Amino acid sequence: MLVDADCITFHVSRFTFHVMTSRWFISKKVRQATAMRKHVERLLNHQRDVLSPQAVEAVRTALADLRKSVAENGEPERLEKQMENLEKVANKWLKPYPFASWRENIEVLLVALAVAMGIRTFFLQPFKIPTGSMQPTLFGVTSDDLRNRPNVKRPTGWAAVKEWFGGASYLHKVAKSDGELVAINPPVRFLIFNLWQTFVVGDESYFIWFPPDYGERKLEDTWSQPGRAGIHLGQSFHKGEDIINLRVVSGDHLFVNRLTYNFVPPSRGEIIVFATQGIDSLKQDQFFIKRMVAMGGEHVQIGDDRHLIIDGHQLDASTPHFQCVYSFDPRKPPIEDHYSGHVNEKVNREFYHERARQLAPLFPDERAIYTVTAEHYMVMGDNTMNSYDSRAWGDFPASNVIGRSFFIYWPLTDRFGWGYRR
Repeated sequence: MLVDADCITFHVSRFTFHVMTSRWFISKKVRQATAMRKHVERLLNHQRDVLSPQAVEAVRTALADLRKSVAENGEPERLEKQMENLEKVANKWLKPYPFASWRENIEVLLVALAVAMGIRTFFLQPFKIPTGSMQPTLFGVTSDDLRNRPNVKRPTGWAAVKEWFGGASYLHKVAKSDGELVAINPPVRFLIFNLWQTFVVGDESYFIWFPPDYGERKLEDTWSQPGRAGIHLGQSFHKGEDIINLRVVSGDHLFVNRLTYNFVPPSRGEIIVFATQGIDSLKQDQFFIKRMVAMGGEHVQIGDDRHLIIDGHQLDASTPHFQCVYSFDPRKPPIEDHYSGHVNEKVNREFYHERARQLAPLFPDERAIYTVTAEHYMVMGDNTMNSYDSRAWGDFPASNVIGRSFFIYWPLTDRFGWGYRR
C-alpha cells in the first residue's frame, strides 16, 4: 500500500497543533513561554534589517529551542531555563527601544484605531439624527425652553441619572450682573465631543461645560431659524434673571449597516442612510436618513387618503415596514411628530390653508404621477408634516446609499437596540 508523504506530514502537523493548544490551556508556564516567544519573534522581525546575520541566527536558534520545549511537553524547570536563555540572547543581540512602554502602548492604540476604522468603513458606521423628519420612529434633537416654566424643576439624584441615560441635558445660566448678550461662541470640539461653549453678557463670561448636540439649530436665534435657547445678540438681561434655562434631549444615535447592501439592494420600506452629493436643492456632503418607498422604473402617486400608490397598487398597514406609517386615524388631520401617512400638496392645503408651507410640489394631488429614474430611489420621512424629502426634490442615484439603519445605541430609551422597529 502506498502512503502519501504530504498526507502524513499534514496529519502530524494537525496532531502537533492540537497537542500544543491543549497544553497552552492547561499549563500557565506554557502560556508564559508562548507569549515570550511571540514577543521576541515580533522584535526580531522589526529589527531583522539592521541586525547582523550572527545576531539573527542566535535569536532564531533560541526561539527554536523554546518552541521545541513547548512542543515536547517540557517540564516547567526546562521551560524556565529555555526562557532564561532566550532572555539572555535577546538582551545581547536585539537593540533596545527607547521609551519601550510608550512605543508598545502607541502600537496597541494604532492597531485599535485601524480596526475601528475598518469596522466603520466596511461594516457599521455610527450616525446621529439631528432633525425630526423620521419621528416618531427615530427621534432628532428636541429641546424645551424652561425660562417661562418655573414649575419645572431640574431632577436630582437617581432621577437625574435616569434622565441622563435618556439623553436629557440641562443648561441653566443666571445673569451675574445687568448687561447685553454681546457674543456667543460655537462649542469647542475634540473629535466628536463638545467640550465647552462660552458666551458673554455685559462684562461677564459664562462657560457651558460639555454642551449637548443642538442638531441643525444653534443655541441662539439666527436670521434663518430660531435657536434652542430663544436668545439673540443684543438681548438685555438683569442681574438674577435666567439667561438660559434649557432642556435638550439627544437625537437617536445608531449604527448603520454598510455591509448588506453590497450583496442585496434595499427593500421597500427599509430605513436607509444616503449621501446628498449630487442631489439638487440639498446641502452637499451630508447624510440623510429616510424610508425608501420606491425604486427605479416605478410610477408613484400620493393618494388624497394619504396612502402611497406604486404602479397602481396602494400601500397600506399590511405592507411590510409600513405598519406604523399607515396606522393613523383617517378622521383626524395629519400633524407633526405623529404617524399621518404621506401627504400630497392638496391634502396639505385642505387642512392648513394659507398657513401651510409647501411640502410636496412634485405631488400636487393624487393624479400626479412621478416616474422614478432607473437605478434611483425615492425616500420619504415618517414625519410627513415636517420632512423635506422626495416629494420636493425627487429621486437620487442608488450609488448614494450608505447603508440601512441597524441598531440604536444611544440614548437608552424604548427605542434602544431594535426597539424603534415597532
